[in-house]
Amino acid sequence: MNPGPKIAIVAKPALKQTLTPGLVQMVNILAMNKLELQEAITQELLENPMLDESQEDGGPGLEELTRLEQALQHESEAERRPDSADAQILAAAAPESAPPESEPGEAPPPETMAEGGGPGPEVPETALEAPAPAADAFEEIDYGDFFKDYLDPGYQKPEREETERPSFDNFVSAPTTLSDHLRWQLSVEPIEPDLRAAAEAVIGNLDEDGYLTAEDDKGRRPLRVEEIAESEDLPEDLVREALLLVQRFDPPGVAARDLRECLLIQLFQRPTVQILAITLVSEHLPALQNARHQDLARSLNVTAEEIQSALAEIRKLDPYPGRRYNPSNTRLIEPDVAFVKGLAERCQVCGSEACRIQYQIVMNDDGLPSLSLNHHYREMKWGREQRDASRYVKERYASAIQFLRNLEQRKQTIAKVCHAIVERQGDFLDFGLDFLKPMMIKEVAEEIGVHPSTVSRAVANKYAHTPQGVFELRYFFTEAVQGVRGQETSLLILKRRVKKLIEGEDPRKPLTDDQITAILREQGIEVTRRTVAKYREDMRIPSTHQRRVR
Repeated sequence: MNPGPKIAIVAKPALKQTLTPGLVQMVNILAMNKLELQEAITQELLENPMLDESQEDGGPGLEELTRLEQALQHESEAERRPDSADAQILAAAAPESAPPESEPGEAPPPETMAEGGGPGPEVPETALEAPAPAADAFEEIDYGDFFKDYLDPGYQKPEREETERPSFDNFVSAPTTLSDHLRWQLSVEPIEPDLRAAAEAVIGNLDEDGYLTAEDDKGRRPLRVEEIAESEDLPEDLVREALLLVQRFDPPGVAARDLRECLLIQLFQRPTVQILAITLVSEHLPALQNARHQDLARSLNVTAEEIQSALAEIRKLDPYPGRRYNPSNTRLIEPDVAFVKGLAERCQVCGSEACRIQYQIVMNDDGLPSLSLNHHYREMKWGREQRDASRYVKERYASAIQFLRNLEQRKQTIAKVCHAIVERQGDFLDFGLDFLKPMMIKEVAEEIGVHPSTVSRAVANKYAHTPQGVFELRYFFTEAVQGVRGQETSLLILKRRVKKLIEGEDPRKPLTDDQITAILREQGIEVTRRTVAKYREDMRIPSTHQRRVR
């Protein structure tokens, strides 16, 4: 009989990269913008008693934080030494010190009377004095509390009761979403429970634009009735009836599968139905999108004025009916740094007198609390019975030093990156967007001596106030396009030039991609037609055929 497989535990050495909590905190703090950093500092002040909000502008620098961290590390190593532990054990095992003996000539302390007799205690001189008079009982009465408790409360001022008032935020109504608006209309419909459940399933599958779609690997696609019926275990006829019910709700055009159905729903719900507009949308929507008005007029045997009248009705429709109930939230932006023009005696970042850039980097620290270390707990003497409290204080103290170090490193990293931006983009700051130069994250990372991911985090979600406006720091990093004369042009500048050429074209004879490519080559930019077409599609500019006005 063959024995089974042998199971054993084998230890294998392996190299694994792990991030310490301090490094994780540094990465997170570096990626924060000013508003997020302000919340993080406030939260750290609440959790760590070793941090105080200082009234001074600047906190401890990196050198001082390094010195405090080394001192704390040496202290922890000293506590872990064997001789220190032995000294603590010997000190704990030492007998208590005997009471001090009285000097000759001094009176011995009073002793109690022994049971077998002996000298009694010496009577002090104060014992021979007269006894103190008894305290007056009336003086011990608190007449204020007496009258307050027993008098009629109608004659006394009632005390103010401290009650917790409700927050004003509880009275602010939340915005009505598209689903809420549709479910409210469904709640007043006198229908059967099964049909109501099917309508709930239809409403639950609507996207933010109000379309009935599904998400898959290829993107969004129309959602079929059969799929809803199968997922919700409902009959297909019931789901189809529920879909027609929801499509009658406000806003008009909701619960459509595509643009054609959305526009048709709105046209049929209008007070006056225009047959030509319905025909254009249902049968000739691609030609309508390509602005082939003359061809449509000939094929439908109508005049151009009738086509324009039908187009006027179609333009009144809303292709995205759900967006009015799903508005985009306003994003609050506060610059983290400002580029102020002014020549200083020496560079504020590198400290060199030779590096005199015209724009100085000013960090926006308004509203950020200035932090300092609380040395009160560190100076306290802890006994052996307070070992847990001492350990907690040291851990919090080390965490406070690490937090301050990460804040200072974030500030210095952002300043170095902005210094590199100002050195390269001086023409942009002086003259505008047309003078933006290409700049790569890898180049700046090599210059300041950090990893490219550090620069990427330093410029993420952070904005700079410049003479040309407020820009995201990542906006300054663009790829380069090589010109025929050896010059480099920023990718943003190339897209801007393509857009300007299209905006200045003749609507009756729009520029083709080949013509745009030829114009750019004359300006010294070497690009291909496919590149121009790609950039045009990225900016959502229609093709030449769609832009032509006949």
